Amino acid sequence: MGWWSGEDYGGPPLYTVPNRTSVTGDAPSIIACLPFITLYIAFLIIFPGIRKERFTTFTTVTLSLFVGNVIMMCRLGSSWHVAQTKILSAYKAFSKELLSAELGAYIGLGHVNITLIGDNNTEIDFNERFTWRGSGEMGESYKAGLERGLPFPILTVAEYFTLGQEGFTWGGNYRHAGYYAGILLWAAFACWMVMNLLLIVVPRYGACAMALTGLLMLFSAFTYHCLLPKNPLKVKFEQSMLSFKFGWCFWLVVIAGALCIFVGLVIIAVDLIYPNRFSTVLEVDYDTPYDRHVIIEESHHKQRTGKGLEEPPGLGRRILRRLSSKKDDKDVHGRTNAAFEMDVPKSPWNYPLHRPALHAAFNRQDSASSATSSVANVPSAHPFHSFRQTSELDKSREVVMW
Repeated sequence: MGWWSGEDYGGPPLYTVPNRTSVTGDAPSIIACLPFITLYIAFLIIFPGIRKERFTTFTTVTLSLFVGNVIMMCRLGSSWHVAQTKILSAYKAFSKELLSAELGAYIGLGHVNITLIGDNNTEIDFNERFTWRGSGEMGESYKAGLERGLPFPILTVAEYFTLGQEGFTWGGNYRHAGYYAGILLWAAFACWMVMNLLLIVVPRYGACAMALTGLLMLFSAFTYHCLLPKNPLKVKFEQSMLSFKFGWCFWLVVIAGALCIFVGLVIIAVDLIYPNRFSTVLEVDYDTPYDRHVIIEESHHKQRTGKGLEEPPGLGRRILRRLSSKKDDKDVHGRTNAAFEMDVPKSPWNYPLHRPALHAAFNRQDSASSATSSVANVPSAHPFHSFRQTSELDKSREVVMW
């Protein structure tokens, strides 16, 4: 009870007010890095057990995880366009007291982080984020900063991104650049996933997808560069000026994209010079009877000699025999049964006909058939002649029926 009444009885202190601290790390970027770091550590643990294709496997896995991590980090990061300088400015508006601090602005694809760190005052440590995913979201963030009473230098920088008139178009330009660069980065991420799938199935096509991924990443950086404001943003203070330059996110995308294109083209060239030689242990049927190298060599050997390769001994041979659907085609010579007679096919014209013209035609045909049937009933010289052979009238009936 002494803690709540304000009296001190030797107990631990009670914090009844929020103890807000500045941001020390970008949580979304850290969360995006964790899966790739975990997968790479797992790969390094099992890598000593790999005995074949060590260099190609290590290079492919390292480059794949590095590129995927770069895409996700740079998509969520805050260092595409950065600026940092020492300032001597008022802490709040209409104040004559000057503050010596370090001011920084870090622009991402959908937000800007503004930091303010005091030189001699450790209590001044701010890191505020203003987002512009929506058309009016930046203005709302700026109003919320005014209500919270943020320092005057932070509000000064944020105001340049908020206004959209009278030449203050930097906010809209950065928003457009981040929007289209983000779309291209998501396209590169989708192509990266297809690249991993093709490297497992057909590494030759995976190399093409790798080159396409790098091309999309370079095009994303190029689009961001082209859509930046033609009039560079420069924020002036009393004794210094905040000018922007490309940050590590931009250069990391450029480096990763160029590396993807280079490695992809090298793999394609190697495959053209030495066909079907590039391989990794991550392939689906690697080192099995169904390995694509074995199948390709067997097809080439069969084309040259007309015979396939020998079946692998042991368990693989039994599996091949059980799962193989191929059978030896043998020439089967049959015999003709002269006494076989096929039944006369049934006519589809079994329903009654009510049209007079057709009735007249059938009546004429029936009268002609009755006259010929009387002639056909004359006994022939051979007793089984009528049983063994079909008369010409029956053949004509079948033709007329069909």
